[in-house]
Amino acid sequence: MKIRGFVYCSVLASFFLLGFLQGSVHGRPLLTSLPAARPRRGDAAPFARWLVSQSSWGVLNTISSEWGGAPFGNVVSFSDGLPEKGKGVPYFYLTELDPTASNALKDNRSSFTISEYNLGTCGKADPENPTCSKITLVGKLKQIDGSSDEAEVARTALFTKHPEMKTWPKSHKFQVFKLEIENIFMINWYGGPKPITVDQYLQAKM
Repeated sequence: MKIRGFVYCSVLASFFLLGFLQGSVHGRPLLTSLPAARPRRGDAAPFARWLVSQSSWGVLNTISSEWGGAPFGNVVSFSDGLPEKGKGVPYFYLTELDPTASNALKDNRSSFTISEYNLGTCGKADPENPTCSKITLVGKLKQIDGSSDEAEVARTALFTKHPEMKTWPKSHKFQVFKLEIENIFMINWYGGPKPITVDQYLQAKM
């Protein structure tokens, strides 16, 4: 009985340990998937690229065609490239059955917001605290020709970061979209948004 009890407790402890390692706390990622080293806050463009490349989802905002032009925010997955090789341009895998894609095809003005909180690197700071970085990329959300080389590269990047996407129903006709960035708003410390041009952002060294 003692041996059986010991084995039972050992198995139970293993399950708790596995759950701790694989679970997330307050929306934070897995402990086994830590983000790359964070750049200095003063290096605005590299910091912005880091925040985008390390993230996997955000809120994509479009102009609602159904609700009289009201802003419509939607949680979406994205990728800006292969791991540690991101180019800074967000790609999305969307279906017209969802309002985001159908809105963009009528009015492609859009913005995409990401929070550092989801990376688990904000410590105890609230997501709205300026020390917990946030970035909004503003521009045009455009569908890419599905047979183009760019679409193939984008699908590889998306499916690498989000393997489940490969199993999504073909009948939903998911297509690749990208955000052509025109303006950038980022706060990563006190004192207001950091000035970053699109060229500085895209050319920043990771």
